Amino acid sequence: MDYQQSRAYVKDADQYAGGALDLTNIKELMNRLGNPQDRLKYVHVAGTNGKGSVIAYLYTTLSDAGYRVGRYISPSVYSYREKMEVDGRAVSREAFAGYITRVAAAIEEMTTEGLAHPTPFEIETAVAFLFFAEEKCDLVILEVGMGGDLDATNIIKNTVLAVLVPISMDHQAFLGNTLAEITQKKAGIIKPGCSVVTVGQRPETMEVIREVCREKGADLTETDLSSAKAVKEDFAGQTLEYRGETYELSLAGSYQTENAALALDALEVLNHKGYPTTVEQRKKGLRETKWNGRLTIIHRDPLFIVDGAHNPAAADMLEDSVRKYFKGRNMYFIMGVFRDKDYSYIIRKLCPYAEQIVTIETPDNPRALPAQELAEAVRECNPHVQAAENIQDAVNKVFAMADREDVILSFGSLSFIGEITTIVKNREEKNL
Repeated sequence: MDYQQSRAYVKDADQYAGGALDLTNIKELMNRLGNPQDRLKYVHVAGTNGKGSVIAYLYTTLSDAGYRVGRYISPSVYSYREKMEVDGRAVSREAFAGYITRVAAAIEEMTTEGLAHPTPFEIETAVAFLFFAEEKCDLVILEVGMGGDLDATNIIKNTVLAVLVPISMDHQAFLGNTLAEITQKKAGIIKPGCSVVTVGQRPETMEVIREVCREKGADLTETDLSSAKAVKEDFAGQTLEYRGETYELSLAGSYQTENAALALDALEVLNHKGYPTTVEQRKKGLRETKWNGRLTIIHRDPLFIVDGAHNPAAADMLEDSVRKYFKGRNMYFIMGVFRDKDYSYIIRKLCPYAEQIVTIETPDNPRALPAQELAEAVRECNPHVQAAENIQDAVNKVFAMADREDVILSFGSLSFIGEITTIVKNREEKNL
């Protein structure tokens, strides 16, 4: 297969998504591929909000410190291949196609024998393991796709550190209807004898995490947020004081104080697990960390910011940033959501701040809520709303509304950030 054929192969596997959540398929597939995942060591990251930022801090810092680090994330924002990287370089088109060819041959054997066809995420995870093993990574940082215990990434055995970012209500149809049930699933990444770091959890969540750690003999570090203080912050970054040291963060948002403190504690634990970093290396890593789609500025005059807020916890965080950074400024929103998210909550939290709201349908996704349907839901909270025909139309509309000193904010899903960024950048170039 070439690259385009390999991408088509993964997309065709969408028809097999939505089946039972278990590890049977991925175990069978990896066994036929020689179990490359067993040759690697991992930092495994689960939770609801903050996974991407924490992973970005760890990935940048450890790579800068000289370790050969792999990173597996989902979804990607700007490039499909950025889902799997080593030392800042995404898997090449040629390598990806080669891995898919190997995976497809194993899947053909499975289906010929009457076994179920793996899902797209299982296929991508298998490719990632092949890639990281061939690249001989010192450490791989894995983001859980959904949940934890039955996520395809949880086939791994050699977890050095499990990181649990704040857990809130999300994916209830798959994970449970209470925080305790959801936490039990997400804490399923904790392996016997590994280390665990967590932060910002509610009492019922911490009770479950502590119990799982006791059962697995895993040592637990709970980040003390009372020791973390943002001494200077705006929409372009902030300065963090933590445990007697000062760190410059290029990432904006009040929640980055929590994410950075958690990452620093994770690095401290890794110090004792064979992956030491100095204080100066950590300062450099946090200062140089970039993470697209979290209060990311893509245009100035007017200020145009994209954010992936797509669930209630993320909406709370984004609202806090809106109140803190943009008080007194006129704001114009572009909003697109998946229908299986609690978009009513996101609307209530954020839409009162907007002068005008333009809704879109997130492209190429069967879970997308139509723009008109979203506009009708928004209208109950803010009557100044209109549905756009597509993302280009939405961008044209908000630029026509906003003056140079105003703020445009796009949010609701990570899925369209790449496209909206490209459209805005192309608009900039045409106006040069």
